[in-house]
Amino acid sequence: MTRPDATRTDSWSSDQVNVTRTGEDPRRWWGLVVIALAQLMVVLDATIVNIALPSAQLDLGMSDGNRQWVITAYTLAFGGLLLLGGRIADLVGRKRTFVIGLVGFAAASALGGAATGSGMLFAARALQGAFAAVLAPSALSLLTTTFTDPKERGKAFGIYGALAGSGSAIGFIVGGLLTEYLNWRWCLYVNVPIAVIAVFGALALLHDRPGHAGARLDVPGVLLGCGGLVAIVYGFSEAQPRGWSDPLVVALIAGGVVLLAAFVWWQSRAPYPLLPLHIVKDRNRAGCFLTMGLAVIGMFGLFLFMTYYLQVVLAYSPVRTGLAFLPMTAAIIIGSTQISARLMNHVAPRMLMVPGMVLAAGGMLFLTRMTVDSSYTTEILPALLLMGLGMGLTFMPVFSTATAGVAPQDSGVTSATVNTSQQVGGSIGTALLNTIATTSSTAYISAHLTDPAKKALVVKEGVVHGYSVAIWWAAGIMLLAGLIAGLMVTAKPPKQGAPAQAPVPESVA
Repeated sequence: MTRPDATRTDSWSSDQVNVTRTGEDPRRWWGLVVIALAQLMVVLDATIVNIALPSAQLDLGMSDGNRQWVITAYTLAFGGLLLLGGRIADLVGRKRTFVIGLVGFAAASALGGAATGSGMLFAARALQGAFAAVLAPSALSLLTTTFTDPKERGKAFGIYGALAGSGSAIGFIVGGLLTEYLNWRWCLYVNVPIAVIAVFGALALLHDRPGHAGARLDVPGVLLGCGGLVAIVYGFSEAQPRGWSDPLVVALIAGGVVLLAAFVWWQSRAPYPLLPLHIVKDRNRAGCFLTMGLAVIGMFGLFLFMTYYLQVVLAYSPVRTGLAFLPMTAAIIIGSTQISARLMNHVAPRMLMVPGMVLAAGGMLFLTRMTVDSSYTTEILPALLLMGLGMGLTFMPVFSTATAGVAPQDSGVTSATVNTSQQVGGSIGTALLNTIATTSSTAYISAHLTDPAKKALVVKEGVVHGYSVAIWWAAGIMLLAGLIAGLMVTAKPPKQGAPAQAPVPESVA
């Protein structure tokens, strides 16, 4: 039986879907290149500035207390505004918001590159995060609505998952090269040509349905949801320098939880909810959101510790540090595009996600044996390869399963929820694991510093001990992610040649 509103929701894409299923329009794969470029730029920018930060701090005269805002301003705006960005994409059209996000991100990057003071750089990074919050959900939802055939969908999401998993590692490599051979400002300027290429590509290659003119933005939902996310992300970022018992940290996290509780209550009553609750009530999607958040907690902790371990303990240069992550990046790409994408149509998603998390946890356990003079080839490299394969196996089915079967008008906010779980997980992971590492290091140094002549060695050993303890926790969190994926994600493999799950009817939304 045809739905009364079928013409309004489905007619926009009938030609495009037919073309996609029959494989007559090769331009959709060029469209994937454009989407992948934008996604890489957003993910890469979360870490590319890390290696450039010491140079930027010296150049702009930032204090040690304020330098964290170069990172925090971006993650705070990005993580806090993602739900709003996703809903805007649904209301005004994904292609339009995709282009707006690209242009705004490029402009903010140019502003940051030209910064004459720390305040200007902080503001530019916050603007980057705000436009990334518009760009990321529209990119993922464009991918979701462009590739509906399961076989093609597997390949497309394999590429997307590879970029999502490896973008942070690529950021370290690019950041190291640009900082060492050009200038820290080029870590921001580099986004401008990428964005320009992506804008022209989007205008020429991407197709989209018009926005829902009759729908309205849920303003109370925006204030409650985005306010709660900002408070929690900010609270966890401040826990790193201030400590967990600091009154500001406690107030921010508690306030964020209260705001999010009020947000859930309001969403069940709002006429046009910012996040329709049926999206998160679905067992498979909820499992994917939780798996993603927990996996990223462990991954961001690893990047943080390994960057400092390689540069401070093993005395690697920025470029050498970036290149040390290259095998992990390659492993993520292989795991996502060559293993996950090929098996996705034949096995249930959890049959990829659970082994992926077990592999990643195994890589973490390798790293718990680090010492002050560990060999990269025999002790670090195997761990990075296991981590990369595990992440590659996990990310692709998470993205694909979380966004499958969603009504077109909800694909943007669903994509935003996946990205939100990434950002919140990253913030929690950085603060939580760094606190564990610092506490463990201090206790080790206090217990072992008996000979002042050996202070430098004991301090270095204490730092590595702290990393090892935190990595044990990260491995446990990875295994928890695998357990949740195994218990909650019960989706079956998609049937070959059939479209992705039928969209949720509008009446449900």
